[in-house]
Amino acid sequence: MKTNSGAKKRFALTGTGKIKRKHAFKSHILTKKTKKQKRNLTHSGLVHKSDLNSIKTLLALK
Repeated sequence: MKTNSGAKKRFALTGTGKIKRKHAFKSHILTKKTKKQKRNLTHSGLVHKSDLNSIKTLLALK
């Protein structure tokens, strides 16, 4: 099965097997967002457990 090329650009696998992601809404129209909001969007997060199965399928891990 092929890996979804959009998903492989957006998600990364950690050493413990979790899937890392970046936050949305940090590309443009940043003037109306607060400093705190923009700073918190900078950090990466983890994919929620309810979305894990679908993303693992896209990454051909399952």
